[in-house]
Amino acid sequence: MSKSKKRELDIVILSDIHLGTYGCHAEELLRYLKTIKPKKLILNGDIIDMWQFSKHYWPKSHMQVIKHITSLLTKGTKIVYLTGNHDEMLRKFSGFKLGSFQIENKVVLKLNGKRAWIFHGDVFDVTMRYSKWLARLGAIGYDTLIVINTFVNWCLTRVGRGKISLSKRVKDSVKTAVKFINDFEKTAADIAISNGYDFVACGHIHQPEIRSIETNKGNVVYLNSGDWIENLTALEYDGSNWSIYRYRDDKQAKSMKLPKRLRSKLDNDEIFRDLVNEFLTAKK
Repeated sequence: MSKSKKRELDIVILSDIHLGTYGCHAEELLRYLKTIKPKKLILNGDIIDMWQFSKHYWPKSHMQVIKHITSLLTKGTKIVYLTGNHDEMLRKFSGFKLGSFQIENKVVLKLNGKRAWIFHGDVFDVTMRYSKWLARLGAIGYDTLIVINTFVNWCLTRVGRGKISLSKRVKDSVKTAVKFINDFEKTAADIAISNGYDFVACGHIHQPEIRSIETNKGNVVYLNSGDWIENLTALEYDGSNWSIYRYRDDKQAKSMKLPKRLRSKLDNDEIFRDLVNEFLTAKK
């Protein structure tokens, strides 16, 4: 694909990529990134999964995602990294700026006279606030379920059946999970309305959504960028409207050819060297 054919967007919001885990769809994300040219890219938390990061699992495709994102800095894209719970150790660097790159815990954008409040959303998660060990255990269980799901879908594909999402079925069948999602969205909307925001954009719950929420105090447009584990989604803003990007519907991205052997692993020295090189390249 030539550069001229890339879709130009004002803002792209990505969250819950979970680089460094088996469930991450890094190759699909890379294909998507190669089809767009955003003025501003907001990485809304849980980009690199530092809870489960292991030196034994860091495929080249995961590094290629980092390389592509840093390369955007040299092409004029402004990048804002908003911290999440899986990359919470970066919160101590909130306020850090280097050229067109910055790290924050939240950000407020002015869009055509309206204000958008953007943050990861784990602050609303009671488990995160009071039982982090339980949240970490749940993350390991979730990643294990994704691995099992990958094998199940491989088997289904071999026999000509459609793919399924085990985690989505679990969420849909458990009332407490549905209630958590509803409560999360309502809490975000209530606080946004109280503070006079027109939009509130989150991640965290892996549930892509755009909908207007109205209370007796006002209304707000709630947005969620979803994830790159199950849904493979992002939020896009074209200068006037927000929309949910879904990889499954993007024939252009799916046809994008990538270099061979992206699934091979990098050793520790390669990981460190590549990260340093990418940082120095982006700095120039």
